[in-house]
Amino acid sequence: MSTFFKTISFLMLGLAACLPLPAQTLITQLLPSPAPAAAPSKPSDPMGRETPYGTVFGFLHAADAGNYSLAAQYLQLSPARRQTEGDALAKKLDVVMNRAFAGNLAPSHQPEGTPQEDVPFDRQKVGKLAAGDAEADLELVRVTDSNVGKIWLISSNTLAKVPELYDQVQARRVEKGLPAWTVKHEFAGMPLWQWFALLVLIPVAAAPGWVLLVLVQTPLRVWAKKRGHVELVKWQSVSAPAWLFGGAIVHRILASYLGLPLVPRHYYNQLVAVVVIIGAFWILWRVIRWFLHRMRSRALARGHSGTGSLMLLGERIIKALVVIIALFLILGVLGFNMTTALAGVGIGTLAVGFGAQKTIENLFGGVSVLGDEVMRVGDVCKFGDRTGTVEDIGLRSTWVRTEERTLLAIPNGTVATINVENLSRRDKILFKTLLGLHFDTSADHLRYVLTEIRGVLSGNKKVESDTIRVRLMELTATAINIELLCYVLTRDFNEFAEVREELLLQIMKFVEESGTALAQPSQTLYLSPDPASKDAGSKKEHLDTAVKKITGASDQQRPPSQNLPGKNT
Repeated sequence: MSTFFKTISFLMLGLAACLPLPAQTLITQLLPSPAPAAAPSKPSDPMGRETPYGTVFGFLHAADAGNYSLAAQYLQLSPARRQTEGDALAKKLDVVMNRAFAGNLAPSHQPEGTPQEDVPFDRQKVGKLAAGDAEADLELVRVTDSNVGKIWLISSNTLAKVPELYDQVQARRVEKGLPAWTVKHEFAGMPLWQWFALLVLIPVAAAPGWVLLVLVQTPLRVWAKKRGHVELVKWQSVSAPAWLFGGAIVHRILASYLGLPLVPRHYYNQLVAVVVIIGAFWILWRVIRWFLHRMRSRALARGHSGTGSLMLLGERIIKALVVIIALFLILGVLGFNMTTALAGVGIGTLAVGFGAQKTIENLFGGVSVLGDEVMRVGDVCKFGDRTGTVEDIGLRSTWVRTEERTLLAIPNGTVATINVENLSRRDKILFKTLLGLHFDTSADHLRYVLTEIRGVLSGNKKVESDTIRVRLMELTATAINIELLCYVLTRDFNEFAEVREELLLQIMKFVEESGTALAQPSQTLYLSPDPASKDAGSKKEHLDTAVKKITGASDQQRPPSQNLPGKNT
């Protein structure tokens, strides 16, 4: 899984670094231009009291550091009372908050606070303080300071309950029976005895989880013997994250009785929440991997290789979504502003969409090819004018071994748009040829030849008898053409080639035995004597005779009025 995280990290870094300039320009145009900064009317509060979060943690950090004068600045007190009672009241409130605060400390990060039901807009309830019979709300109030403007302070209503709560806390302290050095010495704002208790609780919390897993595995072992131990192995792959998940919850329940100081308790709760999220999504990761692997194995067993490849892609996408959701939940638990993170994800998605159009096109093309199952690995297909055997269908491209034994990579986006002819999916193969006979073949002889060729085709068991067609097609200048058409009942091209060879040899043998012949390209020449090679005297006699015949015929046809003296020739 670490390799997967590294891949995702490098991918995001690479996309951010390699974002093309046009995409950056377009994103800049889509985002609103920042408004000119207005001159601040009042300076910000140096103590961070603009938000409820800043007030609560500012007070705790100042009190834990022993600076009670600074901590008193976070209390709603009059100047005179802050001067006289501020330090003592801040010290008592720190003890009460560390020992008697109940709930999850999560004050708002917004200057206006978070709207709460039945609470005025200028007030915020952060949690409850409870010790013995005393109980009070930890309430903040928003007031106006003459120097820094609107700030949040711990309200006077809460401060009025602090002395009573403090007395109840002191009466119920458990440190009295512990060694003094474990109570006196602290580390990171927490006494040593509480650190030791947290460490001891780790095996104590792990033991119930281990017992629960053993109780669940016992019936599974009996049942798995009938299934070849496969299901037990799958369960064992989930047992480790389940143990982590259950142990973290048990540890959190037991630690709630230790009375941890508020600030360490807050960070401890965050840590436990992160561990619980990791354990839960680790279980989800293993379950998704097991379920999809099982479904993919079933699809492959049924011959649906395209569905199996598509499920492999779906598994990777779902796992990536699981990691992203878990990461966002962890960031939210740690107090990060998720609105900004989600906006960043949206901008990043837009950038990836513009910068990796071809990659996304090929990705969806691969999904289309795998989903439609147009072809499978091992099929012989024709891609445009190229023919070859499909060796692999990836997410970006399809690899084809051509007839020349070269490896051709075709982007899936191209495969999804061109005409793909799957030759391996043929239920039968067409046999079609043109047979030319010599022109000396008579009509009766030709009828005999056609009948015999039909007999040759119908006599072969591999030839589909219903599709046999043997017809005189045309008379050309060089041959008498006969069209032969039928289907061979096979999917194997090698077997088809063998049947075709046998049919052609039988037809050639029959044509030779029938007394005719196959036509060959030829021309017929008609030869005559050359007139220039005859005797010149004989030529002159024939010419004179012809002239006399023509002259006599002309005199007989001329009218009498034209036979004048001197006009005869």
